[in-house]
Amino acid sequence: MRQTPPTGLPPQPSLTVAPPTPPGRRDLATLPKAHLHLHFTGAMRPQTMVELAHEAGVRLPPHLLDLDPLSVPADGRGWFRFQRSYDSARTLVRSEPTMRRIVREAAEDDATEGSVHLEMQVDPTSYAPWVGGITPALEIILDEAEHASSATGVQVGIVVAASRIRHPLDARTLARLAAQYAGTGPGRVVGFGLSNDERVGTTSAFSTAFHIARDAGLAAVPHGGELLGPDSVREVVAALSPRRLGHGVRTTEDPELLDRVIEEGIAFEVCPTSNVHLGVYPDLAHVPLETLMSHGATIALGADDPLLFHARLLAQYEAARDVHGLSDTALAELAHQSIRASLVGDTLRRSWHRRIDEWLEAAPAAA
Repeated sequence: MRQTPPTGLPPQPSLTVAPPTPPGRRDLATLPKAHLHLHFTGAMRPQTMVELAHEAGVRLPPHLLDLDPLSVPADGRGWFRFQRSYDSARTLVRSEPTMRRIVREAAEDDATEGSVHLEMQVDPTSYAPWVGGITPALEIILDEAEHASSATGVQVGIVVAASRIRHPLDARTLARLAAQYAGTGPGRVVGFGLSNDERVGTTSAFSTAFHIARDAGLAAVPHGGELLGPDSVREVVAALSPRRLGHGVRTTEDPELLDRVIEEGIAFEVCPTSNVHLGVYPDLAHVPLETLMSHGATIALGADDPLLFHARLLAQYEAARDVHGLSDTALAELAHQSIRASLVGDTLRRSWHRRIDEWLEAAPAAA
């Protein structure tokens, strides 16, 4: 039996606990920035998910529609709740038009929030059964990324990410596939990642896949240091030689390791709302943004999975301002760092850096 289409979505919870930004501040939606940590299914708009469920006659589980994860005590949140929700949403992605819609809408949403560059992470294995294999799945996403880049002005690159819960041989297959489409322009594969539950699998078992990707010129951008602590980061750094760490926030629990990672030039993709929703920290104020900054880390704020965490990239910058008390100068520096960490050419970087400087030089809006 087909479900009756909902008339709308429930109010989305706010993660910013401080009062609204006072008048006279610069508009963060016009601050040029790079968005370097966004997962494919998790980028879906909530209303798109509802529409796809109605079209498929699928009844979405209540927790995916109306549960505020922050109403759950911090010690009751966690990966299992998140993964169950993600898997439910992913079952709706069963066609080329849907895959293209997710890429296009993600680029549109990022353009609205001031992004100039988006790196979307995807494991094409999840969508291959519906479009004829992993190669067509990746080609569809790359093709739409190129079209979306032209339509929105946001340059969209793709990170192919293997899953820790699959066999390392699958990761090698994906690395070889990613290598065929390696490049730095719109609609190209720019990096190779490793995602899913970081408590599963042996990190070193994936090193061969990362060697394959690196030989093709792809940057290594694996997850690490969110669900697990410093030992996880040590393993990822030693085995996979990352250019960036997906999350990495728990590196702060070992200041010596943190300084060493920074000295090696490894950037951090910090996703505050993810940290809170997964119960890593009880609230945004406890996310160690200031610690990372004080040690000189290169930080790129990211939304991770806004479909499930109810906050996109702009909300991460708003939290940095309103919860962590960062000035517009400090926020502009975070935007600069996101550009430095991005996988693009120097010409684009210089252009985007100039635009950030212009944002900071402009007078704040009148009160």
